[in-house]
Amino acid sequence: MGKKFETRITEMLGIEHPILCGGMQWVTRAEFVAEIAKAGGLGFIPAETFETPEHLREEIRRTRTLTDKPFGVNISMLPKVGDVLERTLQFCDVICEEGVKVVETAGRNPDAILPKLKQGGVKVIHKLTSVRHAETAERLGVDAVSLLGYGSGGHIGLNNVASFISIPMAVSHLKIPVIAAGGICDGRGFLGALAMGAEAVLMGTRFMATTECPIHPSIKEKYVQSAETDTALILSSIRNPMRCIRNRLAEDVLAMEGRGAKLEEILKQVPGTRMREAFVKGDPDMGVLPCGQVVGLIDGIKSVKEVLEDILSEAEELLGRLNRMVS
Repeated sequence: MGKKFETRITEMLGIEHPILCGGMQWVTRAEFVAEIAKAGGLGFIPAETFETPEHLREEIRRTRTLTDKPFGVNISMLPKVGDVLERTLQFCDVICEEGVKVVETAGRNPDAILPKLKQGGVKVIHKLTSVRHAETAERLGVDAVSLLGYGSGGHIGLNNVASFISIPMAVSHLKIPVIAAGGICDGRGFLGALAMGAEAVLMGTRFMATTECPIHPSIKEKYVQSAETDTALILSSIRNPMRCIRNRLAEDVLAMEGRGAKLEEILKQVPGTRMREAFVKGDPDMGVLPCGQVVGLIDGIKSVKEVLEDILSEAEELLGRLNRMVS
């Protein structure tokens, strides 16, 4: 293991290394999140994949039987329709009652749930895609932001700005810590993010190709074999672009968008249940597989501990090389 990197994020969250795994649907459940915690990082359990708040409570408690180290919960801020907000607030009640110390929010701004979380002593990290939205989140009172770049996997927003631009810009505009999200899988990306002023990194694609990740081995192998050019941006026509592996389903969706398909028709092709089924059955064409361009740098399936150790060791070696370059 390389040197320790201490930042405001490691201090805030009480973790050993400034390396986070974002909440991933159907993936970051108790066993996986616990392994990330044991390795010194921090992962997030995705609340919205549970049928009820009580099921989330059970998962939090199950995670605590597997590790005594910190972990968080992800809350996706869905549109305020029907009883969606009430359900989200019930998730927040469970989080506060169970003493979870950090929540990752994404989607709309978290203003509706911040008072409840703050009252419960929960730190809030809001994941977003632009510096402008980061400034708004800071004004609302979040404790940190995770900023996604253009090459990230999943929903990347509409700004199309590379992390090399957005991260230093956010750092110069904000007082709260900035976390570099997406485009990172090794010590080079980790150290580069810190050099730009980020105080942690948030990874997703790299964690998909780990031995502990609870997806089918065939899907893991798909990630390992994919190149940086093997991703696609789908759902751009409905202003919600999502970067994923360019599989048969992604090609079908792109074709639908190209011929002007309506929102309802497109959404029928990309339900989260199909992603879950692909993860379980191992058919890489069955569902949308979120994936960043960084997939081209992933050269094999490793344990979570090995991933973190490799990142930190490589970062230490790079620091030595950079120091030797300075006269």
